[in-house]
Amino acid sequence: MSENKLRLKLYRIIFEADTPGGKTFDIILLVAILLSVIVVLLDSVASLNEKYAVLFNTIEWILTVLFTIEYVLRIYSAHKPVRYIFSFYGVIDLLAILPTYLSLVLTGTHFLVVIRILRLLRVFRVLKLARYVGAANNLRTALKNSRAKIVVFIEVVLTIVVIIGSMMYLIEGPENGFNNIPKSIYWAIVTITTVGYGDIAPNTPIGQILASLLMLTGYAIIAVPTGIITTEMSKVSKSKPGKKVCEQCHYATHDEDAEYCKRCGHAL
Repeated sequence: MSENKLRLKLYRIIFEADTPGGKTFDIILLVAILLSVIVVLLDSVASLNEKYAVLFNTIEWILTVLFTIEYVLRIYSAHKPVRYIFSFYGVIDLLAILPTYLSLVLTGTHFLVVIRILRLLRVFRVLKLARYVGAANNLRTALKNSRAKIVVFIEVVLTIVVIIGSMMYLIEGPENGFNNIPKSIYWAIVTITTVGYGDIAPNTPIGQILASLLMLTGYAIIAVPTGIITTEMSKVSKSKPGKKVCEQCHYATHDEDAEYCKRCGHAL
């Protein structure tokens, strides 16, 4: 087999998910990534690390070597290697193998291999989720269009928590846990977001009344960002013409009067 044919075959297996070989490769890759992340998570548990440290380390190095070989093969088979290396997935693939090698020099850096979970984004290719990219673009456009309103909303919320936090510092004071204004602002943020850790709580009647008002305010404003984004998404959806999407192959670029899919011939 000539070198060009070998590179083409590797490219179809590694970069294309439409072929049986490519789909099998991607599924095996995703399973290996999950296994690697699970091993790192279990290794961080002290009791498990004491018993299975050698096993975890062995599995990690085996997977790292396999991922290194895969990375090299991707560079070798890519039509434009430099473009792949500096692409989003190329950078993620490199970051997925570096921590293990760095752990030979810097202790503890091997836990950074949890970054490998980002490689699971390739599942979009395997499961053909790319057809939902249009919906993702609509959401991105809605977020972009609503950013000014969201910024104003955040400014209002920050103003409220600063004012309420300062007031609680004056009302409750250090004797009730409100040692300084920043800590009081932290309490106000926890309260207005309805998280309520309970590490600090007002004890005076006036403080409790103010806290109650802040809680009610939190419930009132929590739906504001959702309403803003929903409104913008509705505008984006209405501004775009409807598209005929093939149920068979999910091809979406059809003429308005098309009755059959131009890719597979399925009735629209």
